[in-house]
Formats: sequence, C-alpha cells, structure tokens
Amino acid sequence: MWGAPAEPVDSYYEVRPECTDVPITRFKIKPGKTLSARKWHAAFSPDGQLDIGKTLHRIQLGGIHPTIRGEVWEFLLGCYDPKSTFDEREQIRQNRRVQYARWKNECCEIFPVVGSGANANSTEIVKELTSRGPLDKKVIQWLLTLHQIGLDVIRTDRTLVFYEKQENLSKLWDILSVYAWIDTDVGYCQGMSDLCSPMIILLEDEADAFWCFERLMRRLRGNFRCTESSVGVETQLSNLAAITQVIDPKLHQHLETLGGGDYLFAFRMLMVLFRREFSFCDSLYLWEMMWALEYDPDLFSLYEEPGSNIEKAEGSKGKAKSIRQCGKYERENLKIKSSEAPLPISVFLVASVLKDKSSKLLQEARGLDDVVKILNDMTGNLDAKKACIGALKLHKKYLKKAKMT
Repeated sequence: MWGAPAEPVDSYYEVRPECTDVPITRFKIKPGKTLSARKWHAAFSPDGQLDIGKTLHRIQLGGIHPTIRGEVWEFLLGCYDPKSTFDEREQIRQNRRVQYARWKNECCEIFPVVGSGANANSTEIVKELTSRGPLDKKVIQWLLTLHQIGLDVIRTDRTLVFYEKQENLSKLWDILSVYAWIDTDVGYCQGMSDLCSPMIILLEDEADAFWCFERLMRRLRGNFRCTESSVGVETQLSNLAAITQVIDPKLHQHLETLGGGDYLFAFRMLMVLFRREFSFCDSLYLWEMMWALEYDPDLFSLYEEPGSNIEKAEGSKGKAKSIRQCGKYERENLKIKSSEAPLPISVFLVASVLKDKSSKLLQEARGLDDVVKILNDMTGNLDAKKACIGALKLHKKYLKKAKMT
C-alpha cells in the first residue's frame, strides 16, 4: 500500500547475536515499489506465462520481497522461459531434479561422504586417494578439490543463524562438490561458495538451488577459469582499466603511477559480485537489480540449445527480441551495432565506485595499500540502488566517449 512505512528485512536473514561487526542493511521492503508476492502472482497469465517486462520494472524500482526472492531469481537467471506455462516448468523442474540426483549419486559412488549429511575432512580424502588402486585423472582432481570446498564452506556466511545447522552446511558442500564434478574445466575455486550460499537460503530444494547456482556460474565462470599464466577475471580487470581511462583519465593515470594499472585491487569485487562490500541482504538486492537491468529474454533458450557452451555465448544478442522484455542495460547494449558480447554491468559498477571515490583516491592514495584501504572503508556504506544507477549513467557516458575517440 502506498504511504505505508518501509519494512526492515533483518528477520528474514537472521544474524547470530554474537556477530556485532556485520555491515548494516540498508534495503527495506517498500510498499508500492518492492515486488510483492501479490504483484508477482498477478504477473502470470492463467496458464502460467509471466509478464517479464512489468516484473523487471518493479524489481528496478525496489527489489524483491524476501518471501518470493528464490522463485523470481529462477527467471532472472534463465532457469525458466517467461513464456512457458506452469505445467511446462513443472516438467523441467522434475527433469532437473532427476539429473541432479544422478550426478550426486555418481559423486557418492566415488566418495560416499557426498550426500551423507557430513562434510569431508582432509584425512578422509587422503585415505580415499591412497586406499584404492590407480584412479582416473578426473577423479583425483575432484577428490583434491573437495578439501578446498570443505575449508571454504565452514567460513561462508558464518554470521547467519541459517548455517548453525549442519544440514545447511552439508547442502552447500554437496552442491559445490557436484558442480566441481560436472564442470571439469573450472571445477571449484575460492569465491564460488559465496555465490552459491544465497541459493541454498532462498530455495528449499537442494536440486533447485543447484540449478540456480549453475545458471549464475554460466555468467561468471569465465572469471574463475585459470591457466598457468592468467586468471579469467583479468579480462574484466582490463575492461575496467579501459573504462576508467576513458571516463576518468586522471584517476587512471594516478593508479598506474602507483603500480595499480592492472586493477588487481578490484579483483574481489568482480569475483564475488560485491558480497564483501555489502551486508548479506544488500548484496542480494544488488544482484537482483543487476540481473533485472541485464535481463535478456533469450537466456533460457540460449542455455537449453543442444550443444550450447556452458557460458552465455558471445554475440548472443543477434536475434530480434522484444525491447519491452529486456532489462534497461540490455536495451542500451542492443543499440550498439557490434558483434562482440557486451561487457557485464558489474564492470561498470566497479568503475562507478572508483569514480565516486576519485577525489579521495587522488588526494590520499600514496601507494596501493592506501587504494585498498579506501575501497575497504566502503564496506556497509554503499547504496545498491545508487550504485546501479551510477553504473547505467557511466555506461552511457563511456559509449558516447568511446564512439568519439
């Protein structure tokens, strides 16, 4: 109801009472702006087709109510086609649950701790590696990865009451283990537990949470792909440097002088999408704003095409699509006559943050340690909506200036 007071969201993601140093949550449920359960359900036709355009507009206005966040994210991340019916989605859901169970059983046969409700320790992993005969290279690599997953799981979102329950920690461990098994190219890297954790909190069924995470990884896995000489995220850091050089050449020059021309100080922001710079709830709000702005109605069909790459294919914006069904950022990208895949909005978000801190960085940063300190001081002081608006403005400005050069 318009005029009703904004509702705090702390009760939905309860923090352990002894954790007093967590960033404050700025996001509030605003009647008339936040996508409510009533508005969400009203956006479906009788047979289940979703009016995605109207939904994106509402999300961009005020985020998503925590009670429906998980099911809305499934659409934003391309798990389902908004033009599908209730029955079609239920069939897809059941098929995916069967597929996840199949993969999980494969993992369990190799290492029975998967699916047991416990987390593996290094002793069990070493025992498994040494007690059996010669193992396939894929199996050895996967078993070695489980140790790192175990270390990260117990450190992920430990301020939340949700993870006081062993069953929830086990869900996180199992999903990451299964994902590492099926994605042999990337496997598991630090930071992926931060991306997966919200899915488990928002979606009760483990298989549904897995598929939501798998869809998110299609967008981000390039960041985690490593070779002997490089880390995938370096491409985005190079893009960030190029953007900053165009929109704030003084700052770019200053950072280069300090030895920060590779922009590695922004590594964490891009790898885990600002999870450490915001409170848990505010990072979810930021993510859904980003995904709504970037939304491409072809996502589902692109991911489901037989033989399609696990990532969003480059040049996927070639087909004609309804502008109304696209996010605001995606609409701007559609105007560009380019065969190259557009840059993700996350790069412009970081550029926007640097632009806002430009004068402070120019005046106070005398070394890279100062740059890191100034950026770390932002934790809990960023506004997700303002950051997204800033990114959109910067995107337009960059395209305009880049066209002139």
